[in-house]
Amino acid sequence: MKYKLKQKQNQRITRIKESTLVVGADIAKKVHVARAVDFRGIELGKDCTFHNNASGLMKLATWMKELKQVHAKTEIVFGIEPTGHYWFP
Repeated sequence: MKYKLKQKQNQRITRIKESTLVVGADIAKKVHVARAVDFRGIELGKDCTFHNNASGLMKLATWMKELKQVHAKTEIVFGIEPTGHYWFP
C-alpha cells in the first residue's frame, strides 16, 4: 500500500513542469491561505487569503488565473491538506 501511494505521488510530481503554477492552500475553520510557486519552488506573487464560502472560492480562482497569466503558465496544480471537514467546499 505504501509503495502505491509513493508511486502515485511521484506521478503527480512528474506533471509539474516549467509551465506549471503550483498552488497550495492551508485550510482552516474560517479563513484559508494559498501560496503559489513555480516548478523550482520560487514563490510567485503574494499570498491569497480567502473565506470558506462561494465568494472566497471565486477569489481564489481569480487569484490563480491572474498569476497564471502574469507568469505565463499554461496549467495549475492545486493541492490542499484535508483538515477536518473544512476542506469539503
